[in-house]
Amino acid sequence: MTPAEAPASDARIYARRWWTLAVLCLSLLIVFVGNSSLNVAIPTLSRVLNASTSQLQWVIAAYSLVFAGLLFLTGALGDRYGRKGALQLGLVVYLAACVLATASTAMWQLIACRAVMGVGAACIMPSTLSILVNVFPPEERTKAIAIWASVTGAAGAIGPVASGWLLGHFWYGSVFLVNVPILLVALVAGWFLVPKSRDAEEGRLDPVGALLSVVGMSSLVYGLIQGPEVGWRSPTTLSAFAVAAVALIVFVSWELRVDDPMLDMRFFRNPAFSTGTGGMVLIFMSMFGVMFLITQYFQLILGYSPLGAALRLLPMAPIMILVAPMTPRLSARFGANRVVAGGMVAIAGGLLMFRALSPHTPYWYVLISIVPLVSGMALSMSPMTASIMSAVPARRAGAGSATNDATRELGAALGIAVMGSLAASRYSASLTSVTRTMRGAVQRQAARSLADALAAAAKLGGPAGRALGTGAQRAFINGIDLAVTVGAGLALIAAVVVIRSLPREAAHGTAVGDPVAAVETTAELGLAGVEPAFASDGGSES
Repeated sequence: MTPAEAPASDARIYARRWWTLAVLCLSLLIVFVGNSSLNVAIPTLSRVLNASTSQLQWVIAAYSLVFAGLLFLTGALGDRYGRKGALQLGLVVYLAACVLATASTAMWQLIACRAVMGVGAACIMPSTLSILVNVFPPEERTKAIAIWASVTGAAGAIGPVASGWLLGHFWYGSVFLVNVPILLVALVAGWFLVPKSRDAEEGRLDPVGALLSVVGMSSLVYGLIQGPEVGWRSPTTLSAFAVAAVALIVFVSWELRVDDPMLDMRFFRNPAFSTGTGGMVLIFMSMFGVMFLITQYFQLILGYSPLGAALRLLPMAPIMILVAPMTPRLSARFGANRVVAGGMVAIAGGLLMFRALSPHTPYWYVLISIVPLVSGMALSMSPMTASIMSAVPARRAGAGSATNDATRELGAALGIAVMGSLAASRYSASLTSVTRTMRGAVQRQAARSLADALAAAAKLGGPAGRALGTGAQRAFINGIDLAVTVGAGLALIAAVVVIRSLPREAAHGTAVGDPVAAVETTAELGLAGVEPAFASDGGSES
């Protein structure tokens, strides 16, 4: 049926499809700005709100953890009850959380607001892609998805830079307040321009599965983050790990028994799906874990401003844009398994290069270290995304999008938890030799975070202050050394698994024929990790 032959309501939807896409992209921009913008604010939060290292980890991880935990449920809710309603609800929740975050005066309040933002983001993200694939005809869908996906890449660059500039001129709450006008525009415009749609074949919801997954992953991340602060053998940490183990085991058992599971565990029998999922988690662990540590290194050790730190991370985007379009041709020639394994080895190499950091390392060396790290990510993401999406049912667009996105958000949360906690444990152990002769109050303050240690050093002054400041910086770098070494080891293990388990033809299999196609492929796969293959003609208007 052509647009001219379609019913009047369908013809109206078709006529304003590009305006609909603009609203969807604006909504998506908020989600990814929220995910990337707060890293450069970590030292500011530590100084202004007296945040400990674990609180800094939570303020970043809470967003990703809630986001990942609810994506399956919110995607299914949108498919069943209406995607426009889910999108609008998500925008309202996110708006309310941003307003409350600007007024936060304690870290627990800010962490709670970030968790609520994760709820809003989980409603927004799957709805945008689900609506898109129901608005655009197949011949235009790839182009629309490429535009949609490119927004995530832009947000990854815009978020930190905008936050860095705002922190240089206003109070920390301004990084949330700037979202309010964008949210209002998306909310009002979406009311008029976004059509209603839902899945014609309504599947059953799985709230038990969603609850078990959230409890299991939250407990795991809680144990990882609190371990360095309260002790790895403390009752609190061991109890958190025990709850996580029980909840995740019950989750797997439940998903295998229920007729319409949130996540069909049988997918993991497919090596393409299981290897792609594990690899994607590892990639985002590396990226978010490194960024969490390096933004602090830039500001608290090298002395850059928040804006200066954000600008120095901008080369990550063009590196990915240059490398990612090569992936289809390389996969076709050498096989997806070899390309992804090579990417994992490059990630390991980049991580190991960070072991050479010192309090006086020049920026050019950090940049050189970033090149293999980001190049490896660009080479790996496209084939692994295609592997994941090949096992996702076509009829559930929201759940399909959630499957892919949840692996990335879970990786982000685990990256902050695992690499941050490894660094925090080594930091605390290394700092003991510096502070053992100092007053108890100074020892406790210095142990909270690097920013607190530097503040204590400034207050002490004299030789003792200089010794504390230098010792704390070196202790933090020791923490980075341990974190990146473990990350590199995991990447190398993953490379071996990938070369053995990922099918040679797991990649999307399309070649890049011209510069325009290269840019679209990069936006579609390299920056967003979204493969349009599952975007079939599912869904009906309601």
